Amino acid sequence: MGKVYYISKNVGLGLLLLAAIALTTILALSIAYHKEKMKNQGASESSVPAAPTTAFTPKDPWDHYRLPDALVPVSYRLNLWPRLQPNEDGMYIFTGQSSVIFRCVKETDLIIIHASKLNFTTTDGHQAKLSGVGDARAPVIQKTFLVKRTEYLVIQLRRKLTAGATYLLETGFVGELADDLEGFYRSEYTQDGVKKVVATSQMQATYARQAFPCFDEPAMKAVFNVTIVHDPSYVALSNGKETDISEVVIEGVRVKVTTFEPTERMSTYLLAFIVSDFDHVQSSQNNLLIRIWAKRTAIADSQGDYALSVTGPILQFFERYYNTTYPLSKSDQIALPDFSNGAMENWGLVTYRETALLFDPVLSSTGNKERVTTVISHELAHMWFGNLVTLKWWNDLWLNEGFASYVEYLGADYAEPTWNIKDQIILYDVHRVFAVDALASSHPLSRREDEVNDPAQISEMFNTISYSKGAAVIRMLSEFLTEPVFARGLSSYLNTFAFGNTVYTDLWDHLQQAVDNTPSLHIPRSIGEIMNRWTLQMGFPVVTIDTRTGSVTQKHFLLDPESVVDRPSQFNYTWFVPIKWMKTGVEQQQYWLLQNTDTHRPMSASGSDWVLANTNVSGYFRVNYDLDNWDRLLTLLNTHHQALSVINRAQIIDDAFNLARAKIINTTLALKTTKYLSKEREYMPWESFQRNLGYFILMFDRTEVYGALQAYLKKQVQPLFEHFRTLTANWTRVPEGHTDKYNQINAIWIACSVGVEGCRELISSWFRQWMDNPGRNLIHPNLKGTVYCVAVAFGGAEEWDFAWRMFKNSTLASEALRLRAAMACTKVPWLLNRYLEYTLDPTKIRKQDATSTINLIAQNVVGMPLAWNFVRAKWSDIYELYGKSSFSFPNLVSGIATRFSTEFELQELKKFKEENQDVGFGSATMALEQAIEKTKANIKWVSENKAEVLRWFTEEST
Repeated sequence: MGKVYYISKNVGLGLLLLAAIALTTILALSIAYHKEKMKNQGASESSVPAAPTTAFTPKDPWDHYRLPDALVPVSYRLNLWPRLQPNEDGMYIFTGQSSVIFRCVKETDLIIIHASKLNFTTTDGHQAKLSGVGDARAPVIQKTFLVKRTEYLVIQLRRKLTAGATYLLETGFVGELADDLEGFYRSEYTQDGVKKVVATSQMQATYARQAFPCFDEPAMKAVFNVTIVHDPSYVALSNGKETDISEVVIEGVRVKVTTFEPTERMSTYLLAFIVSDFDHVQSSQNNLLIRIWAKRTAIADSQGDYALSVTGPILQFFERYYNTTYPLSKSDQIALPDFSNGAMENWGLVTYRETALLFDPVLSSTGNKERVTTVISHELAHMWFGNLVTLKWWNDLWLNEGFASYVEYLGADYAEPTWNIKDQIILYDVHRVFAVDALASSHPLSRREDEVNDPAQISEMFNTISYSKGAAVIRMLSEFLTEPVFARGLSSYLNTFAFGNTVYTDLWDHLQQAVDNTPSLHIPRSIGEIMNRWTLQMGFPVVTIDTRTGSVTQKHFLLDPESVVDRPSQFNYTWFVPIKWMKTGVEQQQYWLLQNTDTHRPMSASGSDWVLANTNVSGYFRVNYDLDNWDRLLTLLNTHHQALSVINRAQIIDDAFNLARAKIINTTLALKTTKYLSKEREYMPWESFQRNLGYFILMFDRTEVYGALQAYLKKQVQPLFEHFRTLTANWTRVPEGHTDKYNQINAIWIACSVGVEGCRELISSWFRQWMDNPGRNLIHPNLKGTVYCVAVAFGGAEEWDFAWRMFKNSTLASEALRLRAAMACTKVPWLLNRYLEYTLDPTKIRKQDATSTINLIAQNVVGMPLAWNFVRAKWSDIYELYGKSSFSFPNLVSGIATRFSTEFELQELKKFKEENQDVGFGSATMALEQAIEKTKANIKWVSENKAEVLRWFTEEST
């Protein structure tokens, strides 16, 4: 599944800085990009009942969440008829017939198959019909019944099935085509004043069972034969190509019947079927049909053309990278008005939010284009890694999503080589996940199978650790193996296990074979030994280099060094660390730290020599130095910062600020890494600074420190603002460089937030021109998020209401997203309270956007207490409406608590946890524990650093 981007990257940057003006915070960026690639921290929520107050002890086979291993599916024949008009009860329904051929591998008198939210028709008083295939004789059914807790249809037989024999199980059923964004569901939109209904699907992770009875586990692969009955004026899509479309009369109704070619052998979570009034654009590549589907107006406005133009090249890249031909006959991608995730890699029919697939050549921004490219690349990477070869169980989800989150940059770089996008993994994934993995409540990438059983536990795996840490350690692995060796091992793995299932160690084995066949490559331990340290224990090390002696040490990095790590580690939190480094600008031979303490004499330095470790952040660890080397690096930044790469300038800032939060270095040392920024013009260091200063804003924007902080920020950003004013000829041109476009936005956001002369007036005048002439928006798409948020923030009800009207009338999803985010920027409490109420009304805010909208409001310093009170008061309703289908649900809890830094707020958070145990927290359970941990750390940090920070900002701002 794709990572989730709830707001555009540019809007996220804006929200970040408006925190500095009592509006929004750093968390908006993490929601903005992730990229949650969450492509992907991106996933669906579980539909399990609320947590019981007493523990449940399984007694019967159907009490366990995992299927028995006695039966294996071979193929399904599935016929579905979604009704896109409500029935006499006002409900939208679908009817279906399913037959599954399965093989018995162990004698059993039970058939247990997943089924949820379906009403079954009966045959001879039973909810299923069983027959033998070939010579097999089917036992008589004794009893059938449904189990709600574990979501099973259970068929008890009078005698046992025969091992080795094959059988056919047939069912007929009715389901609701609800608007809950899971299983087979309903999406609605308005076109030319007419309401349109789409029947669409989302099966990952455990929702296929809501569409038809199935063995709904990733290892239970089978071939699917799908037929869809639908309105003659609509089109039906599924994983395979259409093989037959005919018109018939059924039950007195003229319908079309669309039959699709059989799928390849695949998992249930990758199945998809859609009935819509959509249009498409298409192309052909080596006899492969490529189509982009969307609402007719979007296709007519050429919003699918860019996606079509990059899909072919990205597929070509992955065919070469994997050394494996794309295994299907077509590639459909479709933009849906209502979709809970960023995107989903259904094999041959990839589904997307509209903002992740559609790009308007006139109205969309550079950030919109980058998002479309990277999300497409992420999903197409899954066509091989995840779909062709699938992990056996969800405990290894990280390898599937982490891998796609890494190689998405490679595919996007091939499609858009001038962007230099591969470097952005540092900002969007590595630095992002560092913040989570430095908590005592983090978890290993790979969990034991028995830790991931029920749907809620499965949903919880779709998090930043799986996506972004997975990407970071896979990138590190590729770096120390070299890309050619990594690709050879990967190709061997995919070809060996095509159409099958694996565990993560299978990949290590094939990479080891590639290493063994490369005599020139020397690594100190086997792939398995090295990678187990990074995947089977949580966290990461801080590597400390003492250049006076050449001493190199490692230690488990914890943001709160006083926190207690309850999770044991068989490796005692020691890693095998590959360290790429340089000395006084000269790259050195890679060094491996294999123990807690070592001495590497070449790393000693004196005089003007300096050492920099983890060049280009190729490893997943932080770096600390002795004070002498820190001073030499600070001098280098202040005198000749271009001597260090852009990535490493960003790294020094990020490492220093986090080392300071962990009490490893002094906070003023971290702040000193930002003094050179008045001379910095590159995006990555400024972005790293913004994110880290964002923490200071969160902790101090309600205290006397904030004034001095703003004054320092104004002093630092003024040259950057003037640089872009000149570069753009007084804001009339667009910077040429890809990241320059983003840094222009940084310059404007920060300048407006701290009161640089003329900034707010400039923004307000642009917005006022649009208000005076709504049909003529002359604001450049790259700057719209900036302009909208600042104008609404410094305006009142008139600006907010105008933004609301434009939001409701917008026909471009990315434009609607910018406006939805901007409305959370107002400082008027009653407007924010009204907006919060809108999130519970799907006619105003779509269900897919509700929790992220609440979160955006919570990032506003004015909106935070309002959102917190709203969530507490309406937790039962919010959990029922959104906690079971919205991937952003964990972000809701963590987002609201981001600014918490007082003992009173900590007690409120604990009370919230206690008072809602009966309702439950679903996949937000871990997020709540992490919010409590972060709040404790915030309290201590503020207490210990407030006076020193105030003094430093006061001295440096003059």
